[in-house]
Amino acid sequence: MATSVLQPEECRREHEPKPDIEPRLTKDERLQILEAKERETGELPAELRERARVELREEPAIREHALAQMRHFIEKHPAIKKSRTDAPFLLRFLRTKKYSIPQACSMLERYLTIRQMHPHWFQKLDPLDPKIAAVIDAGYLVPLPKRDAEGRRVVLSCMGRFDPHVYDSCVMARVHSMIVELLLDEPRSQLLGYTHVNDEAGMQMPHVSLWSFSDVRVMLNCIQNSTPMRHKCTHFVNIPQYGVRFFEFAVSLLSEKLKDRVMFHRTSEDLTKHVDPAILPKEYGGTVPLRDMIEELKLNLLKHRDELLALDDMCVDLHALEKNDITQDIHSTAGSFRKLELD
Repeated sequence: MATSVLQPEECRREHEPKPDIEPRLTKDERLQILEAKERETGELPAELRERARVELREEPAIREHALAQMRHFIEKHPAIKKSRTDAPFLLRFLRTKKYSIPQACSMLERYLTIRQMHPHWFQKLDPLDPKIAAVIDAGYLVPLPKRDAEGRRVVLSCMGRFDPHVYDSCVMARVHSMIVELLLDEPRSQLLGYTHVNDEAGMQMPHVSLWSFSDVRVMLNCIQNSTPMRHKCTHFVNIPQYGVRFFEFAVSLLSEKLKDRVMFHRTSEDLTKHVDPAILPKEYGGTVPLRDMIEELKLNLLKHRDELLALDDMCVDLHALEKNDITQDIHSTAGSFRKLELD
């Protein structure tokens, strides 16, 4: 029978607790790792699956059937030449439309159509593009690292940090598109939605003149009908007097549901009655400086740069589409859907 050859001192050392080889992760760091894994698979965390079942009718069998139907739609569609078909991408549309397959397919077709029709707004989303990089670095648009009390991703825009004398509306639109695309594959956000905080302090007349009323109309149509985001609440704060009519016009174009989700605040103090200041940048009452949030965003954008640029590989043949309310000379999304005779 083998006997131990350890000496008393060695025995004591053997039973002493071993120090951690790796530093312990914070709660926020653990959550970031979990969310990164969810993003790859499209799977929701266990604690949110029941909510998805109740609110979206999402169950494993329904999800797999719906994904198969959407892939069939893409494969047989006469105008879609190339599209992403991975689960996180298709779940954007299914969750936004609560698993109505016809509505999800219609929104997908609209999404692909507007990207093709307005490349100056929706394509070439490169975080290394000098103009885009400069606007990001200035802190014009930043998704906050921590979610709000409802678990929603919060997107902060600061109009005063966008220089209208140097950059045009196309740069502004591409920055928004890039941030949106970065967030859209997050399963938690697909279920829980988004909160938007728009600080208009520093807004000048040149900001207003960047956008024609016609472009505002088209963009808001795209946001409402073609972008798979569940917009839960939009806050505006610090709007100067000469900007009031512009935002009144923009809000008038929204659906009644989205109008009811818009809130205007006179001051940042009023805003913090509705948004926990703890998740906001230090400049708004939180603890983390905006600069740190910007640096984290830049790293995240670079991490997903290839994915963002690969979006431009998706393609539709605009001439193969029938008429719809986006193009006015292309075809009805419902009509193309019926032709495929999906069950």
